Amino acid sequence: MLTVKAPGKLYIAGEYAVVEPGQPAILIAVDQFVYATVEKSTQGCFSSKQLTNKKLFWAHQAEQLIPAKQDHDFDYVVTAAKITEHYAHEQGKELTTYTLKLDSDLDSPEGKKYGLGSSAAVTVAVVKALNAFYDLKLDSLEIFKLAAIAHYTVQKNGSLGDIAASSFGGWIAYHSCDRNWLMEQVKTHSISELLALPWPKLKIESLTPPSDLRLLIGWTGSPASTSKLVNEVSLSKDERKQRYSDFLAGSKACLTKMITAFKEHDLVAIQTQIKRDRQLLKTLEQITQVVIETDTLRALIELSFEFGAQAKTSGAGGGDCGIAILDQALPSKELLLAWQEHGITPLDICVYNPQKGG
Repeated sequence: MLTVKAPGKLYIAGEYAVVEPGQPAILIAVDQFVYATVEKSTQGCFSSKQLTNKKLFWAHQAEQLIPAKQDHDFDYVVTAAKITEHYAHEQGKELTTYTLKLDSDLDSPEGKKYGLGSSAAVTVAVVKALNAFYDLKLDSLEIFKLAAIAHYTVQKNGSLGDIAASSFGGWIAYHSCDRNWLMEQVKTHSISELLALPWPKLKIESLTPPSDLRLLIGWTGSPASTSKLVNEVSLSKDERKQRYSDFLAGSKACLTKMITAFKEHDLVAIQTQIKRDRQLLKTLEQITQVVIETDTLRALIELSFEFGAQAKTSGAGGGDCGIAILDQALPSKELLLAWQEHGITPLDICVYNPQKGG
């Protein structure tokens, strides 16, 4: 029996723009996880603790994993398993039957979603579990690529930044790949060839935050659908092409400065660009008429200003989480209490860095 874990994610900056190839974003992996346990078995079965008493049986037919029925609750699991097994077979591994059980602490104890990227973490967890099971010796970039192919095949939108954070851990700067190119290459290349190819515009690098940086995370209690919000922005961008292009250029400049500030360990410069990124997202709201910064998220941000922090929405907005970045020397307890008084739940979440043991 083998158990692996894949962390959830939070966006720090660069949301929405990052869905365009080559655009940068900064994300963190968080110490909340999806766990995958895999064990050799006479009957193939996928199950999840979050899907009580629900199982999906499967079998191998001509070296292909075939589910007994279609169940959309397991789409990410099945697709990730199929693609990873396809790669294993290409590498000369003998496919075998197993059970794979999933568990998660990415949601609240009541089952409410925090917006920590559960589908991405599930996909990465499945890839990591089968990497261990078949002894594939995949590195972080190869895990990312397998999980990215699987996730995009199912979801058909998004930047795959959440896959990168879950695959690499820690703080990362992520430049999104050309997913249209990727889906075309899937039709004509083996999985092994795809892993060996350079992916156009893709860049993933680890960042080290300044030692005086404190990150606070607040949850509004209102879950948002990232896929739905990204689609809504995409639907309206053609009508407002020039303003959208200006938004992309502004975001790229902002994130380039922010990444440099991380490398120079300059907290004030990071905070300046956090403020700028918030302004850019507000401009995107005006362009698209899609609500990103809800009233509760606005309260989170404005309260943060009062206590010396810079803050913004995280991820798709429209609910879910906001983040605040402040100097470690400043007291944070009063800010967290002010959040709570406005119905915002501070999340006891830290950055997960696998190289440092968490």
